[in-house]
Amino acid sequence: MILFLLAYLGGVLTIISPCILPVLPFVFARADKPFLRSGLPLLLGMAMTFAAVATLAAVGGGWAVQANAYGRIAALAVLAAFGLLLLFPSLADRATRPLVALGGRLSQSADRADHGASSFLASLLLGVATGLLWAPCAGPVLGLVLTGAALQGASAHTSLLLLAYAAGAATSLALALLVGGKVFAAMKRSIGVGERIRKVLGVAVLVGVAAIALGLDTGLLTRLSLSGTARFEQGLLDRFHPDDAVPSAAMRKGGQLADEGAFPSLAGANEWINSQPLTPASLRGKVVLVDFWTYSCINCLRSLPYVRAWAEKYRDQGLVVIGVHTPEFAFEKDPANVRKAVRDLGIAYPVAIDNDHGIWRAFRNRYWPAHYFIDGKGRVRYHHFGEGDYAQSERVIQRLLAENGSAVGDVGTVNVSADGAGAAAGQRKARSPETYLGYGKALRFASPGGLVRDARHDYAAPASQQRDAWGLAGTWTAGREKASLDAAGGRIVYRFHARDVHLVLGPARSGQRVRFRVTVDGKAPGADHGTDVDPGGNGVVDGQRLYQLIRMQGGTAERTFAIEFLDPGVQAYAFTFG
Repeated sequence: MILFLLAYLGGVLTIISPCILPVLPFVFARADKPFLRSGLPLLLGMAMTFAAVATLAAVGGGWAVQANAYGRIAALAVLAAFGLLLLFPSLADRATRPLVALGGRLSQSADRADHGASSFLASLLLGVATGLLWAPCAGPVLGLVLTGAALQGASAHTSLLLLAYAAGAATSLALALLVGGKVFAAMKRSIGVGERIRKVLGVAVLVGVAAIALGLDTGLLTRLSLSGTARFEQGLLDRFHPDDAVPSAAMRKGGQLADEGAFPSLAGANEWINSQPLTPASLRGKVVLVDFWTYSCINCLRSLPYVRAWAEKYRDQGLVVIGVHTPEFAFEKDPANVRKAVRDLGIAYPVAIDNDHGIWRAFRNRYWPAHYFIDGKGRVRYHHFGEGDYAQSERVIQRLLAENGSAVGDVGTVNVSADGAGAAAGQRKARSPETYLGYGKALRFASPGGLVRDARHDYAAPASQQRDAWGLAGTWTAGREKASLDAAGGRIVYRFHARDVHLVLGPARSGQRVRFRVTVDGKAPGADHGTDVDPGGNGVVDGQRLYQLIRMQGGTAERTFAIEFLDPGVQAYAFTFG
């Protein structure tokens, strides 16, 4: 229920977000008409269409995105015709092309003063066209909803969350429309003003169509911060739905472990590494630890040394560890990449490749990493989300083994010492947040002009940066989940506060090597270099993985990080910090 409320509030905030500007003319063109027969159906059509399209885009793959692109073209044509007919009413009599004729019928029907169903239907169809074009600024709340839709798959829950977001936006627009309608009605009572208002609205509609066609709704306007809504939304999420402090399962009184249900199916695995396919039935009588991870996730890499140590220490006592590799990025779906990561990370226990999120959904999981502890009777008895509490998790393993009749022997906990990306995180307080470079979840982008979606573009580094802001320089193509460099010499800059700087990178082609150089405050990192960089700041991208670029030796402070790529063809996905 809290997530539905957050989704609704996130939608309400869109009224003060710059990304709503291009569709406002479509909405306010109906402000002088009765709200119940004109404004309300338009907003209903807009909300329902947005929810349907967003759900398909999140779970339907490329075909859904392509279909939506064609729908946007048709909607632009219809609304352009609508704007022309507002500006030049005489065009309605001469409309011969299908889309213009459709726009004429919609405009004429919506303008009727009768109480028939045709006015309602025409406004509803205009709302559908508006919903196809609306691209809200993807703040933290919408980002959380869309990510959940992509990972959990198509369901009534994800569709209702998106509908709640759209309903919030429709609510704020409805209030504005009611107020605007009264103002317009007062103005139209003046002699001659009504026709001028109609023409002004026609011009506004055409300007909105042009802005959307040029991509300003998803580029420049996404970056304009008129109200700090992203910061407010993030505050709501941190207060009511924090991802960094998700709860572990609580024990019952007396220290007893709860029964959280039967061992979910493992049948969703696409492939198994280090093992034949396993099932809950074949594992009956064993204590099982299921670890959801992905190889470019810094939190997973930091917990992995403990999982490996438990697998080795308790193997002979009957513990079976299963890694479930559920990808976040597209390149993590390549089985060859996963097999290489398993070898490089020294994982000897079974790993299920869960490219379709089948096991993820069977466990109703939401986090990387996530650990589920299952007893010898096939019952889930405990879970832990995120890093930390390793001693408690190991005591759960010991207890389940004891319940299963195994002599644990050494009841101490493992002592893990890891280096590189697997080393424990630094001080959490005031650490820079995970930052995605694809426009689907990008925040705090500071280069002039904003991100240009799915098109080659020359970017300039921001002249000055606030903390946790980042930018691009050079020729890049910004995709939904990554930024791709099109010409040598491109840079990424980030104003960070952390001990460690990691960046998920990969070459555009298999076998390609992309040289790079990093600096901190304009200088080579020296002793502060990460494991993938030498003291001079030099390194090579030779595979799709997480690269540790900086490890500050003298504590954390606010600094400017920059990475310059000496060759084209790199793909940059996300920053993480430690």
